[in-house]
Amino acid sequence: MIAKLLPLQPDHIELTHILGSTSQHAWLGYDDLGRDVFARLLTGAQVSLLVAFFVTAVTFSFGTLLGLIAGFYGGWIDRLLMHITDVFLAFPGILLAIAFAAVLGPGLNNLILALSMTGWVGYARLTRAQGLALRNRQHVQAAISLGASTPRIMFKHMLPLLAAPLLVEATYSIASLIIAEASLSFLGLGIQAPHASWGAMLRDGVRFMLVAPHYVLAVGFSLMSLVLAINVLGDQLRDRLDIKRVTS
Repeated sequence: MIAKLLPLQPDHIELTHILGSTSQHAWLGYDDLGRDVFARLLTGAQVSLLVAFFVTAVTFSFGTLLGLIAGFYGGWIDRLLMHITDVFLAFPGILLAIAFAAVLGPGLNNLILALSMTGWVGYARLTRAQGLALRNRQHVQAAISLGASTPRIMFKHMLPLLAAPLLVEATYSIASLIIAEASLSFLGLGIQAPHASWGAMLRDGVRFMLVAPHYVLAVGFSLMSLVLAINVLGDQLRDRLDIKRVTS
């Protein structure tokens, strides 16, 4: 949003300021093509947050739905879905994302698809574990006895009780996805030039770290600060939404 409001020119090239240091026109200096690092940082942040929030929405919806189905029905449905999640958990998530992105090819759409294919597992396991306990609650059993439909039971009687842990999980997921997006772009599997991406900026800045340290340090510090802030927010949400801790 800020990047849209400010008169930024992230793709404007100043050949006379290549790898130049900070100035009143470029608060964080210039990159290896003479572009304003500050402008590209804000534009890259917009892309990273867009990817993180969109992928979180997709994985949250898909993983929660699978977890509710597994937790409510149990039996062979639960075992089948958990075997599928175990296959995904057998490999590091970022490794699977790299593999999917390499197969799909670089680009924003493929990046979102690759991250979505691996990010739903945490929501599924969390929802399934809570759902197994919730299906034996009195209000759920009462709804079943009254003939309520399965979707109504899952989304009206079970899902609201899972909102707190799922919200905390989503917050941590956003931070992880920002790092994942930067990692894939760093490897050339994410956002492509000339569009700004923190991962691609880090990759370009490393080559000139000795002659222009401001470039890579600005990007690295921004990435670290954003991820740290979101993780702190997740910790605060976890503490505030922890009912047992609040009532003890």
